[in-house]
Amino acid sequence: MSEKKIAMIGLDTSHSVKFTELMQGPDPAQRCIEGLRVTTALRFPSAFQAESGQDERQAALEAMGVAMATTVEDAVEGNDAIFLEINDPALHLDYFEKVAPFGLPVFIDKPLAANSREGNRIRDIAEKHGLAVWSASSLRFVPSLRQACETVASPRIGQTFGALGQAAAGSDLIWYGVHAVEMLTTALGMGAQSVQAIQDSRGIILAVRYEDDRYGLVECLRGLGRYGGRLQSRDDVAFFDSGKGSPYPGLLKALCDFVQHGTIPVPLAEAQEILGILEAGERSLASGRKEPLER
Repeated sequence: MSEKKIAMIGLDTSHSVKFTELMQGPDPAQRCIEGLRVTTALRFPSAFQAESGQDERQAALEAMGVAMATTVEDAVEGNDAIFLEINDPALHLDYFEKVAPFGLPVFIDKPLAANSREGNRIRDIAEKHGLAVWSASSLRFVPSLRQACETVASPRIGQTFGALGQAAAGSDLIWYGVHAVEMLTTALGMGAQSVQAIQDSRGIILAVRYEDDRYGLVECLRGLGRYGGRLQSRDDVAFFDSGKGSPYPGLLKALCDFVQHGTIPVPLAEAQEILGILEAGERSLASGRKEPLER
């Protein structure tokens, strides 16, 4: 397998270092894939990470052989794919617009964008340039979730729970609720029609209704960091828990298949529906009513 070169855009998320460690870190036991290497990275100011923190991440990347670029053009030149590792969703569209003209495959770390309008714009730009693009949370690759999906192949009910962090800017629900919603969509698939949301001091709960009477319940909880849930059909039930295996190896394998072979595990339409569920949840919190997804 020939090694493919990656441009890492953004240092305001811990993933920029973590993913590089899994590709080319100093400890061979830590690496989970071969065939990808981060060669360049680009940093810029972000509300989600102080400059001192970005300094530390830059030093860690440089120790693994990553060269720091000063422009998008320099970061992308000579590489085979682009990973947008940007914690602030409000910056996703801006940087996607900057890298799209280079024609390279692009992975956008969760969520796809800050809102559905910007997500639609990303889709339109990808279509215009004929780009291979996908976006996902690592939580869809939790091993026990994958096993639960095999055990209950056609669930009618899905329940997920996960953390709800406080965003440095923008929506807490869109920024961090995406993890638990992505787990739900991984299990139940697409076709969400409406969301009813309630909020209290413990977090936000989303009741998601689907077109064929499937039902999802998502608990986004403050102060709790574990993820999990259950899938249920008429005859079967399966439980899953993020403590039973890291999701990162599964995500890195998917990224390797994407860059090496062009395999897209999560179509943009699915990433947009996840964003639509989160936005409908925001509208429901404001209105106190069940809100339809906006397509």
